[in-house]
Amino acid sequence: MALYVEGLSKGVAKGGMAQFQEMMRQQLESSMHTELEKLLGTSTGAEKEVSRKDFEGFTNLFHRFLQVKGPSVEWVKIQRPPEDSIQPYDKISARGLPDSVANCLNKLVVVKLNGGLGTSMGCKGPKSLISVRNENTFLDLTVQQIEHLNKTYNTDVPLVLMNSFNTDEDTKKILQKYTHHRVKIHTFNQSRYPRINKESLLPVSTHLSMNGQSAEGWYPPGHGDIYASFYNSGLLDQLIEQGKEYIFVSNIDNLGATVDLHILHHLVSQPNGKRCEFIMEVTDKTRADVKGGTLIQYDGKLRLLEIAQVPKDHVDEFKSVSKFKIFNTNNLWISLAAIKRLQEQKAMDLEIIVNPKTLDGGQNVIQLETAVGAAIKCFDNALGINVPRSRFLPVKTTSDLLLVMSNLYSLDAGSLTMSPKREFPTTPHVKLGSSFTKVQEYLIRFESIPDMLELDHLTVSGDVTFGKNVSLKGTVIIIANHGDRIDIPAGSMLENKIVSGNLRIMDH
Repeated sequence: MALYVEGLSKGVAKGGMAQFQEMMRQQLESSMHTELEKLLGTSTGAEKEVSRKDFEGFTNLFHRFLQVKGPSVEWVKIQRPPEDSIQPYDKISARGLPDSVANCLNKLVVVKLNGGLGTSMGCKGPKSLISVRNENTFLDLTVQQIEHLNKTYNTDVPLVLMNSFNTDEDTKKILQKYTHHRVKIHTFNQSRYPRINKESLLPVSTHLSMNGQSAEGWYPPGHGDIYASFYNSGLLDQLIEQGKEYIFVSNIDNLGATVDLHILHHLVSQPNGKRCEFIMEVTDKTRADVKGGTLIQYDGKLRLLEIAQVPKDHVDEFKSVSKFKIFNTNNLWISLAAIKRLQEQKAMDLEIIVNPKTLDGGQNVIQLETAVGAAIKCFDNALGINVPRSRFLPVKTTSDLLLVMSNLYSLDAGSLTMSPKREFPTTPHVKLGSSFTKVQEYLIRFESIPDMLELDHLTVSGDVTFGKNVSLKGTVIIIANHGDRIDIPAGSMLENKIVSGNLRIMDH
């Protein structure tokens, strides 16, 4: 679990103790500087210069990590956000759309966070290249959505991918297939920071290269790195020169994160003095979302509160749906000019997330990370918009994949929408067991995706396979005990059923 930094001292340092701690901090920073210089000495040319820029950001993060004392929030200072700071989506959409939607769209850039690998779903390479629907990958669907906008409104909305060193090469190879699509695609890379030894607080890597064992010594520092990386890449200035004003940022695996014309119109139609620089889409919490970050009022500003910042004795309160009713979808609309201003003023102050990891050899390291939404407190006139749940459709597991591949959703121009045949707007709760974790195994176990239009809850555990044209309704629980196997026959209709034991269908 990630923890927010509590610094070197938990108590209030006094006199000599404070002096000693300051000396320790200076010593650690000096040692870190020496080690980073040594790392830079192991390379030449472009790689060295890129790493030097990355290390500037890392040094700043490390300095702040050593400075921070105590938890990053004081629980007693947390207040509910003022009524007008989180607007209901209905209120925003009720204003309708302007005559010229194209003028709004031509000010927009779509940015997708594309740094993650598909390892949690048993896939190699970038997660964005996993097929999710009709052989279309996350990236295919994104390109289709934006191309549809550009063709419909005769606009030029570009797509920008923030890659990491893990995904950049594979992504760039695949981008060639979109050359004849009506979407300009740009990429830039997240920084590459050194993992640090938990005990010595010094880098574990001895070489800048990513070859062999050295690769384990590096990590992409969370999506909060977007501001510095985007700015450093030169792409931010390039887009501002082209007349672009806002970016719409989201995770590439959130299939609900499509360009919303009502939110965009709300942004660009604000009077100049009151220009909203940051919008965070939030949605109502359910029991499945209790760990999601929420918006609070803190020191007079809207602020994102993550579970990792919450003192242990308040975690249950944080998870309560009655006190903290909404959570962050990580769909964000941000002013390009404001990012440029904050970067140049070095005023982007994001809470540090300390993420402990254990390397393959058993070595304990920490990663210093930041989150993109945490910057909300740095921007002027920031706003939350409480959007429908349909704008949050992340695919993190094969259970999520089953939902989006099913007849619960229809696909149109790259966008998934809930089927009108579904009588209630909530998605079923699906929990597939460990036999389904990897995409390849999951696909083998379904001859075709079941009809799930009337499903409320599905739990599957053990060695289970599904024949063609199976229909699932109400609550269905299928459990094959260890050593048993259950084959659900083709054409079966299971409604409010528990299936357990052993059911094998053999070829005659």
